[in-house]
Amino acid sequence: MLRNRNILFVVLARFVSRVGGSAAFFIGTWGMAAYTFHASASTLAWVMAGNSIAAIVGSMVAGVMIDRVGPRRVLIAAELLTIPCAIALVFAPTFAIFVPLAWLFGLVGTPTFTAGSAFAPFLVSGRDDLESVNALIEGAGSLAFVLGPAAGAVVAGWGGGPRAVFVAMAISSAGAAALAWFVHIDDGGTEHIEHDSWAEFKEGLRLSYSTASLRYFILTGTAVWFGFGAFSALEPLFYRDVVKVGVEWIGWINSAFGVGLVSGAALLPRLPRKIVSAKGLAIMTALTGLGAILYVGSTDLRLICAGAVVWGLVIGALDPLLRTLLHLSSPQEYVGRIVGTSQYHRNAGELIPLAIAPTLAVLIGVQPTLIVGGLLVTVVALASLPIAARVDRGLRAQGLLAGPVVRVEPTVGLGDEIL
Repeated sequence: MLRNRNILFVVLARFVSRVGGSAAFFIGTWGMAAYTFHASASTLAWVMAGNSIAAIVGSMVAGVMIDRVGPRRVLIAAELLTIPCAIALVFAPTFAIFVPLAWLFGLVGTPTFTAGSAFAPFLVSGRDDLESVNALIEGAGSLAFVLGPAAGAVVAGWGGGPRAVFVAMAISSAGAAALAWFVHIDDGGTEHIEHDSWAEFKEGLRLSYSTASLRYFILTGTAVWFGFGAFSALEPLFYRDVVKVGVEWIGWINSAFGVGLVSGAALLPRLPRKIVSAKGLAIMTALTGLGAILYVGSTDLRLICAGAVVWGLVIGALDPLLRTLLHLSSPQEYVGRIVGTSQYHRNAGELIPLAIAPTLAVLIGVQPTLIVGGLLVTVVALASLPIAARVDRGLRAQGLLAGPVVRVEPTVGLGDEIL
């Protein structure tokens, strides 16, 4: 697969972008909020709530633009816009200034994820190829997740604190934009006579919600991130107040989580083919909830690290699995908007718990609140199994889950091979 130059450059761009992005999130945003500005659970929840709202808007815009001009141009534009936002965060003097800058950072940064998630159908066709390319792209992001937080911890240590991490973010964004420039795909998008963005957005929503398979995949993904929304506000406090360790441990443990992500992404194409189904997605989602409980169920750093690896292993397989199922069920001309819908559902899923997580943490504690979030994911996923079975029957009727898979070569011009 990586002999295809377009796939190679997309994978490299995803890797470089997420190295900086994961360092900037865990050590930069979380680190500055919790350790530089000494944010409480409530104030950190406000930071993440605004960031999620900004990310929803960014995903909505990115989805429409991807279907107009293709994921390559959207990725390049988003990476370039990220650079001045990252530099501005370096110089944020107060928490009151830091917060809106962090929200703006989320607004311009989210389209990089949306574009990366939409690339596979522009590169290959066929279930096996989509699964493999999604696993490669997500595997690159997961490998970056291993290195990013650790690199952020090193940069913060050498640079005198988490502010320095945003400089590294700006550099990685420039590199990702340069790599995406060398991708050559048919990114003309679909024809939009009136360029009515709102109408295009609503049409993407209509298809996403009216198609049974897409609706189930998107809502299942929402349930995952609804359960984990509490982590956005409380995970830094888990390390600071419960485990009682320094900011660098957020980086080290999340790098261990990234090891699991890489392993999970590599494992997905080797799992039984029946895992690429709605039922498979439901089971994997239930396992992510159990993995979260394993991660935060102890204050022993060795057990936390082991739990992080296991949790990452499941999520590493879940993310490309969800993306493959969305691509299989999406018409090509709607891929951007459907992936965008999934992305802002993810952000909305993270947003809602922020309203209750700080209060719940005061009532029952930070650690129990995080455990409840994981338990909710597992219960909801298992309860959805009958719906998943109906979705699978519909997909089999369309020939998407049963019978031999026809491998389709990339369109002419999409697969310039590297000799």
